[in-house]
Amino acid sequence: MRQIVLDTETTGLEVSQGHRIIEIGCVEMENRQLTGRHFHRYINPERDIDAGAIEVHGITATFLADKPVFSAVAKDFIDFVDGAELIIHNAPFDIGFLDSELSRWDASALPLAQRCDITDTLIMARSRHPGQRNSLDALCGRYGVDNSSRELHGALLDAEILADVYLTMTGGQTALALGGNDDDNQGRARVRGLRRLPADRVRLPVIQPSDEELAAHEGQLDSIAAAGAEPLWRQANRGS
Repeated sequence: MRQIVLDTETTGLEVSQGHRIIEIGCVEMENRQLTGRHFHRYINPERDIDAGAIEVHGITATFLADKPVFSAVAKDFIDFVDGAELIIHNAPFDIGFLDSELSRWDASALPLAQRCDITDTLIMARSRHPGQRNSLDALCGRYGVDNSSRELHGALLDAEILADVYLTMTGGQTALALGGNDDDNQGRARVRGLRRLPADRVRLPVIQPSDEELAAHEGQLDSIAAAGAEPLWRQANRGS
């Protein structure tokens, strides 16, 4: 199953007021594993950016002046997401902006909902945690996802963080801290900050036992059996 975790940054809050996308960030997952593939573009919106928006993401018109316009990246974006499940926090916001940009690029372009399945993690979080704050930062705190590098919003960074939140929220604890003071007052283990291993990391070698070691192991099992109890190792192997 191919999933794309997606986020955007924009010139303002309302697409109906002509605001535009200035950054798209996507990370790819296959079978709930990050593949290392991503799509990331800054985009010249060809308009001013609201001061309030700059306070959120820190992206200025000066920085974007030499960046491509949306029409120059549209096909690459569609090729990357087409047919995947899109995972987005507050999906109507991002989808509204993306569909608006796509229709500017090509009036006959299909809406994203006709190209992809869309999962809104905000709706998912509200169903799991009714009456609580369910912003991305709040979910990071709730699920123990490290967002310490998130001083400002950024589409690619937020997509990476959302991927960790989504995997934890939908798959249970992925890294438990079971000892010491790592549980809360109700005895539940807390999830430590997730750390993704690089795809190109050095793989640990699998060392097979020698014939002598196998013989010694069987001898130890025989000694346990002679004492009147079948070794658990043999029980497990028989069951498999």
